[in-house]
Amino acid sequence: MPVLARTGNEAMAEAMRQINPDVVAAYPISPATEVVMIFSKFVADGLVDTEFVAVESEHSAMSACVGAASAGCRVMTGTSSQGLQLMSEILPIASALRQPIVLCEVNRALSGPINIHCDHSDTMAVRDFGWLQIFSENAQEAYDSVLQMIKIVEDVKVRLPGMVTTDGFIISHCMEKIETLEDAEVKTYLGEHKKMNSTLDLTKPITLGSLDLQDYYFEHRMPMAQAMIEAKEVILKVGQEFGAKYGRPYGLLEKYKLDDAEVAIVAMGSTCGTARVVIDELREKGIKAGMLKLRVFRPFPAAEVAEVLAGVKSIAVLDRSDSLSSQGGPLYTEVRSALYDAKTKPVLSNYIYGLGGREINLEDLRQIFSEQKSNQSGKIVYFGVRE
Repeated sequence: MPVLARTGNEAMAEAMRQINPDVVAAYPISPATEVVMIFSKFVADGLVDTEFVAVESEHSAMSACVGAASAGCRVMTGTSSQGLQLMSEILPIASALRQPIVLCEVNRALSGPINIHCDHSDTMAVRDFGWLQIFSENAQEAYDSVLQMIKIVEDVKVRLPGMVTTDGFIISHCMEKIETLEDAEVKTYLGEHKKMNSTLDLTKPITLGSLDLQDYYFEHRMPMAQAMIEAKEVILKVGQEFGAKYGRPYGLLEKYKLDDAEVAIVAMGSTCGTARVVIDELREKGIKAGMLKLRVFRPFPAAEVAEVLAGVKSIAVLDRSDSLSSQGGPLYTEVRSALYDAKTKPVLSNYIYGLGGREINLEDLRQIFSEQKSNQSGKIVYFGVRE
């Protein structure tokens, strides 16, 4: 496999080039601008035969994506933060119409105050819109996950849109070595794009986007819920097959020294890489520390989370966003719900951290682990806030 030095944005754009989607409709926004900007250069240089649609807003971008997907095209785009929110009117329409659009989403704090740096508030704001969500720890995972997401969303059991995320600037603009596939291999891996329910198929006319009141709305929402349930199996299958072919297997979650852990954290995204260093340090000192890394947030792998956390005494759930519900961050409330029926419940606390791009470093994570000895269940800590 070719080894390249790439930023997270470049890795995503490279995956898009190799996928060669039929249509990309996009509007730039930091720190995701580079993803579609680099891809637009591929279009201009004739390296892909994609129809690139430069629109006047992210709302228009997602609207164009839905239209193109409804015509049977393989469709991709990219955005971040306020751009994702401007798309939010159309995001649930894409999932309701069962359009397998793939979105490269670079995590960035929501305004206000205005901020362009990383937290997960943008992705979490649309977590219940019927989109699959995969979080990437690094550029390699971003590249691999974009390729896999195409196969996942186009699976007949799923047919829902999906987003692959990276942490803004931390991953999107930092360079690292990644292993890429050959162009021909990607084409073989993805296979031929199969159109389903195309509005341009005059032999099988269909209606999309019709008014759906009390008589059928409920019935048309249920297949979306069922598809989200079945997506777990498809994500696992695709991740395992990818690992068998290319040596990098993927699942819904990843355990790091968790099997015998007494204290652990649950985290997503780039923080997981920093946490591994601290866990290794603690292990050398005889402290049984571990980590559960959530790769897939939607569908949420509740049963799997409950199973792997069953034997841990104390757990800190790290949220890089706040639900503003007074009940803790989105990841915390999901984990707490997953553990509701557990026979042995761990001490479960919530650390809301890193909002607006505030750094979390090795010393911070050492402190979080050390505080697990005295934490009580239900404790919510706004970690790193200056009093």
